[in-house]
Amino acid sequence: MQQTFEINSDPHTRLNILTGERVLVSPHRSKRPWQGQVEDDNQEQRPSYDPKCYLCPTNERADGDVNPDYKESFVFVNDFSALLKDTPTADINEDELFIAESEKGICKVIAFSPRHDLTLPEMSVPAIKAVVDVWQKEFAALAEHEWIKYIQIFENKGAIMGCSNPHPHGQIWSQNHVPVELQKESKNQKTYFDNHGVTMLSAYVQAELRKNERIIEENDSFVALVPFWASWPYETMIVSKRPVQNILAFTDQEKEQLASILKLLTTRYDNLFNTSFPYSAGMHQAPVNSGDFPEWHWHMHFYPPLLRSATVKKFMVGYEMLANPQRDITPEFAAQQLRNCSTTHYKNV
Repeated sequence: MQQTFEINSDPHTRLNILTGERVLVSPHRSKRPWQGQVEDDNQEQRPSYDPKCYLCPTNERADGDVNPDYKESFVFVNDFSALLKDTPTADINEDELFIAESEKGICKVIAFSPRHDLTLPEMSVPAIKAVVDVWQKEFAALAEHEWIKYIQIFENKGAIMGCSNPHPHGQIWSQNHVPVELQKESKNQKTYFDNHGVTMLSAYVQAELRKNERIIEENDSFVALVPFWASWPYETMIVSKRPVQNILAFTDQEKEQLASILKLLTTRYDNLFNTSFPYSAGMHQAPVNSGDFPEWHWHMHFYPPLLRSATVKKFMVGYEMLANPQRDITPEFAAQQLRNCSTTHYKNV
């Protein structure tokens, strides 16, 4: 007898329309017992000021510079930058087998707040809006360098994500080539725009709002949702309702609403497992100094590693490294779990 396929219970693949890659979804595996790696749930209480922290106000950094007594956000060129602006130009190709090219750039660090103990969900909306203002200002300043072609704004939160300093901060890396993930997103967004005359994410957001299966937060300017193709267990994405190419296009009202939805989403994350939820998050936006990109639509990805609790992590190994990403819980289930979380931070309950 022919069975009827059920997307919420049967194995299947989903297409990531931004990258063109697929993820294997295996809902029937979500109840398997876990006897693997268990992470430490380090819920240390940090002071508001740490005299040994190189990001706190008035403290000395590794290069000997002293931080100002800043009151909001503080930005500086990374003392250990992955990219350097004075890198010599080189293009190597030996027998089409050994291929390399020099890469130059400018890497900056943004301390979100003078408070050593406050993460984004614990900050006020006006304080987060001040961070958005800094992102906008720094993006504009870096884009003035004509040789810079892409600007990546991102945050690694938590030691599990490789964050080397617990003082809440983000980074901005800018470089003279467009990175691989952005090349994939550019190609697919352009194909959709050329075929339909609207941005891919405009159409996608409208379809998600109609379905209302994976929406977590919404305001007049932004939507936070679990993507249909999400790879990580509680992966989310914030998308602007207005199809803007980069952060410079946001009005004051939009920046305030971005700050608001950032606070709500990250608070739900923390409340999911009553822990300071780790993640890597970053904005994807159009290349700079390279022409116009009407197909590009600003969005921000959140890739958190936690799977079942504050101590059980999702590992991308085996099949994921050799074939394509795989997940057990469906994006729809993840969205429901996040929607069920309070928007009042668990530390304040």
